Amino acid sequence: MAQKDVKTNLLNHSEAKVRLLGEYLKRYLNIICNDKYTRKIKIFDLFCGEGLYENGGEGSPLVILREVKDIHFANVAKLKSFSQIDCHFNDIEGTKIEKIKRVVEEKSLYYKEFGEIVFSSNDYQIEINSLFELLPKLQNEKAFIFIDPYEYKHIKASQIKRLMDTGITEVLLWLPTQFMYRFSFNGIPQALKDFIEELTQYKEWNKAESIWKFIDQLKIGFQNYMGMNYFVDTFTIQKDTNTVFCLFFFSSHIKGFEKMLEAKWEIDTEQGKGWNYTGNQPSLFHDTKTNPLEEKLRLFIKEKKRFNADVYEFTLRQSFLPKHTNEIFYNWQMMGILDVFLSDGTKARKRAYYIDYKYFRDDPEKVYYKLR
Repeated sequence: MAQKDVKTNLLNHSEAKVRLLGEYLKRYLNIICNDKYTRKIKIFDLFCGEGLYENGGEGSPLVILREVKDIHFANVAKLKSFSQIDCHFNDIEGTKIEKIKRVVEEKSLYYKEFGEIVFSSNDYQIEINSLFELLPKLQNEKAFIFIDPYEYKHIKASQIKRLMDTGITEVLLWLPTQFMYRFSFNGIPQALKDFIEELTQYKEWNKAESIWKFIDQLKIGFQNYMGMNYFVDTFTIQKDTNTVFCLFFFSSHIKGFEKMLEAKWEIDTEQGKGWNYTGNQPSLFHDTKTNPLEEKLRLFIKEKKRFNADVYEFTLRQSFLPKHTNEIFYNWQMMGILDVFLSDGTKARKRAYYIDYKYFRDDPEKVYYKLR
């Protein structure tokens, strides 16, 4: 595709990318706006682009503003008190920012009662340094940061970690993994070498035999770099066999992480991995022998005594949802190989697994599980 088309039209993979952004924000804003604690939410789109493309596709700024508008009027209709939402859109190309301003006004996507809207045309490094200064000062506020860079050389794992260390931030990062994977074989450029060395802390990096293993290595690298107090996951967008893009999601809160996984499974209902052009994916549960979660759960539970909170977190870290574990547990109970006990040792009623955030938070040792 010509370079002009790349810049002026919203491509299919970008459409999938912003759909995930929208699906997640829908869930995120609904929770945070009504948590009775958060006074304000700040959304930052650091490489926002022009918003509206020649083929009619809507980019991240318009997707964000539509979700903000929807949650605002939904709460107004229910007479609920809710958080204000500030939006900050940045792109180094000033002409793109001017276009966004016009489109926002023409489409009536912003009202002053939503919160504050800010536009800027700064270099990414200026914006990220401003966030390092701003975020630690916020009180009763949350931040969501979307980073969709033109070149991955701008991105450093240490910057993501510094954003996460504020404890109030979630990050959605887009990386051109297909280019990174290709370059990892053909005279690795300095930018990629620097990126990998920082991510792996100078540990050995194995050349991946496929783009999927390359992405898995990046995910593991990010998780190890961030530490187990944070949650890291991916959403892949596949154009063809050799062309795969990837979004990386970072959260310090397990509930926010679950909401992102819900957004993933909303788009990819079969495997929750991502989106592809064909949609010809086999059903995850059509054959329990090929279920990728089942064997991991089996080993996890047999290793030692596991309570409901343990299984809830384990399920999410495997990129699955509690409903998937509940389905496996139900099948195991019907086969007579799973017993569920209350913490006092008495048997729990059938289909009572307590694998959800409420019990993770309030009653983490409600039940435990035994496999025969």
